[in-house]
Amino acid sequence: MSWQDYVKQLTDQGLNGAAILGNSDGGVWSISNTLTLKAGEGRALADLFKNPSNVFVSGITINGEKYMGIKGDQQSIYGKKGQGGIVTAKTNQGIVVGRYNETVQPGNAALYVEKLADYIRDNGY
Repeated sequence: MSWQDYVKQLTDQGLNGAAILGNSDGGVWSISNTLTLKAGEGRALADLFKNPSNVFVSGITINGEKYMGIKGDQQSIYGKKGQGGIVTAKTNQGIVVGRYNETVQPGNAALYVEKLADYIRDNGY
């Protein structure tokens, strides 16, 4: 499967935006056409994984929208805004990003992103 296939898998599950980024620099490997990263946002997310507890102070910014940090550890960083949110999970080389809205339960969004990240991690990436 290509990186774009993984992103499509997430959007097919109901997420309204998804991406896979490099975990060293936040560079975009693949992104859905329903998600946009402004300059520096990928890098900022990658840097956040170096000190994930900072998410509780700085939040996560995607496409200029700031999400309040609700979880931050070495493997996962989550943010919430209104009834939607952002779920991110780090793999060996990448970061899986999923954005959800009110049509998807936060727990389901986390499950979709975390399971894909586990699969990618188990396959060496």
